[in-house]
Amino acid sequence: MADVARLAGVSSQTVSRVSNGDSAVVEKTRLKVLAAMEELGYRPNSAARALKRGEFRTIGVITMDLSSTGNVRTLEAIAKCASHAGYAVTLMPLDTPTQDNVRGAFTRLGELAVDAAVLIMEVHLLDRQALTLPPHVKVVVVDSDAGDRFPVVDTDQRQGAELAVRHLLDLGHRTVRHVAGPEESFAAGRRATAWEETLRMEGRPVPELLRGDWTPESGYRAGLELARDPQCTAVFVANDQMALGVLRALHESGRRVPEDVSIVGFDDIQEGTAFTPPLTTVHQDFSKVGELCVETVLRELRGETVAEGARLVPTRLVVRESTAPPPRAAKKARK
Repeated sequence: MADVARLAGVSSQTVSRVSNGDSAVVEKTRLKVLAAMEELGYRPNSAARALKRGEFRTIGVITMDLSSTGNVRTLEAIAKCASHAGYAVTLMPLDTPTQDNVRGAFTRLGELAVDAAVLIMEVHLLDRQALTLPPHVKVVVVDSDAGDRFPVVDTDQRQGAELAVRHLLDLGHRTVRHVAGPEESFAAGRRATAWEETLRMEGRPVPELLRGDWTPESGYRAGLELARDPQCTAVFVANDQMALGVLRALHESGRRVPEDVSIVGFDDIQEGTAFTPPLTTVHQDFSKVGELCVETVLRELRGETVAEGARLVPTRLVVRESTAPPPRAAKKARK
């Protein structure tokens, strides 16, 4: 810093102000200092600045899985929003979802000097303990059963599933089959519960639930089973990737979509418009989820009061060409 000050003909304090983005420095002086920094290859020591200020401008993100669409897109949204706010992101993936691993991740994040953390807790802990976190940690939890013990941000899973089921019932289908996600997933559980409750509320039969693991392969296996059911005219699939597998299985089995069977997915992945036919689906606003996560931890860092409990991001139904009235209703309409 002293070398920069000598080259620019200013004080070390002025160099410090320029480094910290102080708007009080006149533009002509600021440009001289920046030119001297560039010439000498000077970079402010972020570690020293962090120790002096007591903040590290870094948000830790703990996640259980980096293969699912929801987690990847949520992480991307968090990283973009954090960067826009001037924060870096440190990622801490866990190999198994246990309470000890969660505690260990927070310990490691503390050693890496982060200011706050986002915990993407999309599955139940294997040891079935209630989620507990180190005291006084600044954290927001995504997609969990943390209830009113921590600030939580999540997609309104129930609303999205209800939109999907009601869309199919409104088209005239007697009932709706469901291909659910894995049993340990919070999102899959909420979507399955909303599917069943919506059918019961409308006085419709509740068929046997089929279960996959979010992958197209598991959707394909479920689709082969659905194709053998002549009463199946409508399917709500818990994510778009499994819906792609269901679609393929139905095609291979001679069941036309949507003429014989209607399909609704969940997520609204970009590839959905390239399906044959394009997939009707439930859109999740991952950008808004990431924005709320970063907004919440930054409010905590500023010392503001943050309400515990869930903030739900609404979904919306995107109607494309994979849904239509059931075969008999379609024939009557044509007549």
